[in-house]
Amino acid sequence: MSDHKYTDAPPTDTTLIDLPSAPRAGKHVPANQVPSIRHRESPFYRVLGNDGATLGHPASELPESERVRVVTGDNLPEDEYDPTEIAMKGAPPWLVSMMVHMVAMISLALLMVPGVANTTLELVASFADLRGQQLEEDVAIFALDAMPVDEPIIADVELPPVDDPLLAPPDVSLTDLGSTATSKFETANIGIALNGREPGMKKMLLLAYGGTQQTEEAVQLGLKWLARNQLDNGLWSLRGPYRDGVFGEDETAATAMAPLAFHGAGNTTKKGEYREVVEKAWRAMLGTQQRNGDFWHGTTGHYRLYAQAQATIAICEIYGMTEDSRFREPAQLAVDYAARIQDARGGGWRYDPGIETDTSVTGWFVMALQSARMAGLQVPEETWQRVSNYLDSAQHGDGAMYGYRPDETHDPVMTAEGLLCRQYLGWPHSDPRLRRGTRYLNSFPMELEDTNVYYWYYATQVYHHMGGRDWEQWNSTMRELLPAQQTKQGNEAGSWSPDSDRWGSQGGRLYTTCMALFTLEVYYRHLPIYENIYE
Repeated sequence: MSDHKYTDAPPTDTTLIDLPSAPRAGKHVPANQVPSIRHRESPFYRVLGNDGATLGHPASELPESERVRVVTGDNLPEDEYDPTEIAMKGAPPWLVSMMVHMVAMISLALLMVPGVANTTLELVASFADLRGQQLEEDVAIFALDAMPVDEPIIADVELPPVDDPLLAPPDVSLTDLGSTATSKFETANIGIALNGREPGMKKMLLLAYGGTQQTEEAVQLGLKWLARNQLDNGLWSLRGPYRDGVFGEDETAATAMAPLAFHGAGNTTKKGEYREVVEKAWRAMLGTQQRNGDFWHGTTGHYRLYAQAQATIAICEIYGMTEDSRFREPAQLAVDYAARIQDARGGGWRYDPGIETDTSVTGWFVMALQSARMAGLQVPEETWQRVSNYLDSAQHGDGAMYGYRPDETHDPVMTAEGLLCRQYLGWPHSDPRLRRGTRYLNSFPMELEDTNVYYWYYATQVYHHMGGRDWEQWNSTMRELLPAQQTKQGNEAGSWSPDSDRWGSQGGRLYTTCMALFTLEVYYRHLPIYENIYE
């Protein structure tokens, strides 16, 4: 057989050659079943031998039966010309399979892509009855770089100190809400009543009620003095180690007053600059309490029930402020003890348990029971009723003024204490007896020549709860006089001298210092009774 060589047809328009599967070996294929061939469009094709002779012939010269139909895009009928169909039929099977799988995978991927959430961020600010714990639940934070937002304006709760100590306090509108306590002596919860001691609220109340930078500096300096003079056992002493101590000792009375000053400024066993001082004090105080609730370990004397009442106030406050379970039972024991030793006939308390009544000691126990009630502790109803009955017996001017005992005349000190008791017992802000009582106190303003921190403490509270012009007038003197009288240098810096005070010789420097601090903390120690805060 001679050798041949094959050459391509002339390069014209390209058309694919579509051949069916090759016939099986040995099988004869009739001439009339020659498959159609799609190839380069050409009027002829040539097969050349070794000598270059043309073995092929022009298609037009072939018999009709031997001609091969040439199929091109130009000679297809219009309804049969589909480039996609042509490409698909000409593509290898593996390519078609790959394309089908790619389309399926892309479709599935698009189904899995989550849509863009059209959400709106909303910040809701509201007041709560209780401070509670901050951020108790986990908060998811997402980056929102693509979302344009305005620069937020954050309210500054930590307000700057007051620059001008002589600036008149702003007017505070007081709404006459009527009685805040029913005949059953109901009251607000401690979480509301003591919210003013929180740092942010404290500064707002200072501005609202006329506190100044000088009043707060005096409080902080006084607390430093108390912290320096705490004994190693956690208690305080009326004798020293400072100057101007007293001859008699009463660590219970001293240690009851000091924690009250720290509590008033927001320091507890859990928080505050002086939390370690307060914790040390309460470990010692809890160790002195007896099983019946009594804190007294001294000798019989005038201090005894004063100290017990102040210790009861303090332990009820620390429980209410911290909700620490270790204080609940001791606090309730102290309250139960106070109810048991109330004078059944007179209706109040005096120097010894269950014997006689006077307005001075009774006022301290009223504040103790008020603190217990606000902390959610149980106070017998008859205890309150007896107190109310006693005040009725000691009042003058139909309740506008009060005496030290029922058979004694009225005076400004006992009037201030009696009016405060009436406020806590539920007399409304509009009660004419309160109005007349405050007008009576206006005749006894704060004067350096007649220093009496005991009177100043009670009168300041009465005026603060009443508000208005009487409070502004009283406060304008108090906020300047007390800081000015504080010792500013030496070992006793931060304290108040007892030398000129009416009762300083009996209480000493610790007593006058604590009473002055209680008075300066009035802006936030207890929120005003007649404000909307209590609703």
